[in-house]
Amino acid sequence: MCRNIRTLFNFQPPVTEDEIHAAALQFVRKVSGFNKPSKTNEAAFQKAVNDISRASYDLLQSLETAAPPRNREEEAAKATACAALRYAARPQ
Repeated sequence: MCRNIRTLFNFQPPVTEDEIHAAALQFVRKVSGFNKPSKTNEAAFQKAVNDISRASYDLLQSLETAAPPRNREEEAAKATACAALRYAARPQ
């Protein structure tokens, strides 16, 4: 999975529509290979982003869990620590 696409389920506060849209945009960029589509492909690109956003929103609304919601700040700190270890291990 693309490193820029983050888990959106079971967070406190809940995911926003902007976060869902950003994840959908990253997914379409990854799949299409376009960071920004040409004018010819722009409508298809935007339709894909909107369709994936809608499907993702529906999915997230229908999921259930017994696990307590995760804290965004704690998860961000964990990700930062993992990245620091990953990049520190690379030879210069």
